[in-house]
Formats: sequence, structure tokens, C-alpha cells
Amino acid sequence: MRAAAVGKKAREFDPNKFLATIGDGRRILAIARKQTIFTQGDVADAVFYIQKGRVRLTVVSKAGKEATIAILREGEFFGEGSMAGQVRRMGSAVAMTACEILRVDKKAMIEALHREHTFSDIFVAYLLQRNIRYEEDLVDQLFNSSEKRLARVLLLLARFGKEGKPEAVVPKISQETLAEMVGTTRSRVSFFMNRFRKLGFIHYNGGLKVHSSLLNVVLHD
Repeated sequence: MRAAAVGKKAREFDPNKFLATIGDGRRILAIARKQTIFTQGDVADAVFYIQKGRVRLTVVSKAGKEATIAILREGEFFGEGSMAGQVRRMGSAVAMTACEILRVDKKAMIEALHREHTFSDIFVAYLLQRNIRYEEDLVDQLFNSSEKRLARVLLLLARFGKEGKPEAVVPKISQETLAEMVGTTRSRVSFFMNRFRKLGFIHYNGGLKVHSSLLNVVLHD
């Protein structure tokens, strides 16, 4: 009974409304498409919450090779490494679309987590889900073919497997970015995308649309 009550409270809790109650240390940012929110190596002193738009997180190696590690949307946090003692940003964040983003200073975020336990539970659950996603990405990178990795990325972007109805249209994304996320070349991505289209797994009609049958690629050994 107690667990059910807690679950109900979490479902009814609105992070946007709660975050709006934070006074000092809170600022809403209007970010233009392709504008940098923070850069790898910047001071890590705040957490960000996406109210509108999509954000791309990337990392650049010492050799100058860039990799896309996540594409985030409304209702997601980023920059949370600052809460775990991260002094400098380990990657960069760039707006993929025009965005409205809430920036919360580290100190204000800590106070908010201590003050509202439901918000604290939601934030911890989000971090755990993000960690699971990174573990799945690592396993995918180590053991699966580039074709399977691309199929999984497309399904994730289309929100298959998430609560609610999946989005039929994948957010506008270049084949170069897909190649970075998959860990392969643009030419290979182009080859597989053409194959998926011919097999009916994806199609282009006012945007890239993913069919649930693409799961066959991921599940087939």
C-alpha cells in the first residue's frame, strides 16, 4: 500500500512546476538551433532541464574524433555530472532545435533535492535509467554489428519500448550524426538505411518514419 501511494505521488508530481519554485540559482535559457549550451572542459557548476526542444551530447577524443553519446528531449536532464563531483564538463551539449532550457545552479539543485523527496526520487530514477542506457550502449558497441547498432539507434529515437505511443517520425538527424552514434562510417549508414527502406522497415514521408518491424534486425542472430 505504501509503495502504491509513493508511485501515485510520483506520477502526479510535475517537475516543471516544482523547478519553477526555485528562486535564486534558477534561470530559463532560450537557445537557438545549433547553439552550444556548454563545451567539453567548461566548469561543471549546474544541471540543465529541457522544457522544449532537443539537445545533442557529444564527446571529442584527444585525437579530435567526435562521438554523439545521446540525443535528449523535453523532460530530460543533462549536465548531472556536476552533482557527482565532476569539476569540468566531460562532453559538450548543443541544441538540435530551438530550445527552452532551465539552468539550475548546483547549490540550488542540491537544496531542491533535499527539500522535495518526490523530486529526489524522480531524479535518482532518471540517473539510474541513464546509467542502464549507457551500459546497453557499451554492450551494443562491443558485441553487435553496425547494422544492429543502427537499427537500435533508430528505434530509440522513435521511442519504441517506452511508455505511451511511440513517435512515428524520427527527429531530423543527419547520416553523419547517425554514423557517430553507431560508431561506423557515413557510407555504411547510407547502405543500411537504403536496405531498411527497401525491406519496409523505414520510409520517408514528411520525415523519417520507423516501423516496429525494424525490431527484427535487432533480435535476429
